[in-house]
Amino acid sequence: MAHPVVVVGAGPIGLAAAAELAERDIDVVVLERGAAPAAAVSAWGHVRLFSSWSELVAPAGRRLLAARGWECPAGDRYPTGAEWVSEYLEPLAAALGPRVRTGAEVVGAARSGRDRLVDDGRDREPLTVHVRLADGREERLTARGLVDASGTWATPNPVGGDGLPALGEAAAADRIDYRVPDVGADAGRYAGRHVAVVGSGHSALTALVGLASLADDAPGTTVTWVLRRGVIGDTFGGGTADQLPARGALGQRARRAVEAGRVRVVTGFRTSAVQAQPDGRLALVADDGRDLGDVDRVVALTGLRPDLSWLSELRLELDPTLQAPVRLAPMIDPNVHSCGSVRPHGVAELAHPEPGVYLAGMKSYGRAPTFLAMTGYEQVRSIAAAVAGDRASAERVELVLPESGVCGGSGGYDGDAAGGDGGCCGPSRSAPEFVELTRLAGPR
Repeated sequence: MAHPVVVVGAGPIGLAAAAELAERDIDVVVLERGAAPAAAVSAWGHVRLFSSWSELVAPAGRRLLAARGWECPAGDRYPTGAEWVSEYLEPLAAALGPRVRTGAEVVGAARSGRDRLVDDGRDREPLTVHVRLADGREERLTARGLVDASGTWATPNPVGGDGLPALGEAAAADRIDYRVPDVGADAGRYAGRHVAVVGSGHSALTALVGLASLADDAPGTTVTWVLRRGVIGDTFGGGTADQLPARGALGQRARRAVEAGRVRVVTGFRTSAVQAQPDGRLALVADDGRDLGDVDRVVALTGLRPDLSWLSELRLELDPTLQAPVRLAPMIDPNVHSCGSVRPHGVAELAHPEPGVYLAGMKSYGRAPTFLAMTGYEQVRSIAAAVAGDRASAERVELVLPESGVCGGSGGYDGDAAGGDGGCCGPSRSAPEFVELTRLAGPR
């Protein structure tokens, strides 16, 4: 009996990979660290996506669910993370049945009987995947292949401006949030307080808009936006000229909050220390000596990074800057590309010197901040074809991206809904919009 392919992470891309493999009658096991499928997406369930249903359902997932009588949600509707989970990801995990195991954290992977130094017989041995269960027990699975779709959700970047935690950051962890805040459910955490938002991406803009709205209703709430860059520049996006309307609208809402004085902006501030003050509040100290004091809470939205520690015994070929596969890195470098200019890709760009090992989904993008759901679905389609020995299909591109692109950035809060009709199996009748996939792949 052939060993299964192990997929790490039961987020959107991991479940799509399992559906592709199952459709080809390949034995597959999905290992999810969380207590339920798509645990990471559930964690930001209050955020509305910038992508409509027509871009959020994987082709193989749609076929598997359609055979069970599932109907696509309205294609032009923009779901929240919670809706994406309840209306699609949970049903898909249920359709995959016992192939999906939750409460199973992958803590290591290697070539069976060979550490990374050993060449002799390496290509003849299967992989071994080390798993720690929720109750503390350990297991070893033998696998013919490994698809790491664990994402980057579990490893947010720190407040520190040099990529490492600022001095005192760990000690202040109880007052630092590394996720987009739910200012509805957690209003008491922020109302009447001074909140510093660190970061310049769409997650930070989403937080600013939500906190500025809270400040309108909760006197004494103040918001400071801490930017590492020297000027705001194009941080707000293209406004009405933006090809992605939801992205432009979010940027304009943030701009209005700043121009109205509801958000104070501090630029060129690279945090080197987080200091506790005598009154229990915090002070952020920049590397140039500037001091931002009297801060009650810090919202750090400075990006995410891949956890590569459990892959240390496998021979990976990663770009030294992005920590993405070397053949993919030039295509996704944020200094060169927007997500709309990244062409579809598959097994040729995702393969490593270790046979049968692939990084997929947001994990494959390393530290690059933007990722497209449809791109991830094409990745795992190609990988599944390669595992099945169908090289022609693996090397063929079966995805046509919309010209304007669909990529990173979180949307608005629940209540900022966009609606429409049409099925997710058909074309969207509105312009494609941003979806943040830095938070889509579930934790291991």
